[in-house]
Amino acid sequence: MNLDPYLKEALLARLTALADDEVVLAQRLSEWVGHAPILEEDIAIANLAQDELGHAKMWLELRGELDGSDPDRLVFLRDPLEYQNAVLVELPKGDWAFTMVRQYLFDAYEEMWLKEAQKSAYAPLAEAAARAHREERFHLKHSALWVERLAQGTEESHRRAQEALETLFPYARQLFQPLPGEEALVEAGLVPEPKALEGAYLEAVGGFLRRVGLRPPEGGYVPKSRQEHTEYLWSLLAEMQSVARWDPEAKAW
Repeated sequence: MNLDPYLKEALLARLTALADDEVVLAQRLSEWVGHAPILEEDIAIANLAQDELGHAKMWLELRGELDGSDPDRLVFLRDPLEYQNAVLVELPKGDWAFTMVRQYLFDAYEEMWLKEAQKSAYAPLAEAAARAHREERFHLKHSALWVERLAQGTEESHRRAQEALETLFPYARQLFQPLPGEEALVEAGLVPEPKALEGAYLEAVGGFLRRVGLRPPEGGYVPKSRQEHTEYLWSLLAEMQSVARWDPEAKAW
């Protein structure tokens, strides 16, 4: 499929946002390695972080096929202001309830987006979405189970889960804010329509949360732009990019 320059630019932006969400979330998950509440989860969260990085690599390689960009340079040598991730994924890891509620909110979005993206008229995107969707279904089951455990566990675990939800839920809605040029991508059948997905998301996620005894908050600040970040992204990227910044030619061997 030949893309005109406008559609190509918009698709590059969408692929970048998809990858940046995964990269930044993977870094937050990796902070739990060696610190998870039980050994089984220590292994599981390491695997989850690796999966998210694998998805990021997939999206960046797809971008590279369009513009020749190098995935490693995009991840390790871009300035924080050039990152296109949602605020949801860059917030500090917090406690286990915060991490699992965030993971559930993101997994539910990603599973829904990937399912619809398999219908894309751009075959490479549809194929990539199908591959990632197979893994994402398991991610969602894992995080949903933890949210249920926390919500229905002790009074303390319920309190922490509810507090995390009140902080995170408005930020999750940023995931459905259209990117510049995305309307044209939707019209061309290349990506799912964000606002249509948001309605289905609010119904499905809200229903699940209420069934397990949590109350999705109403209102709250929803970031409007992917250029909007918190100070937490700067410190996260400073640590993640330190070796590459020190020696751009560094190798893993």
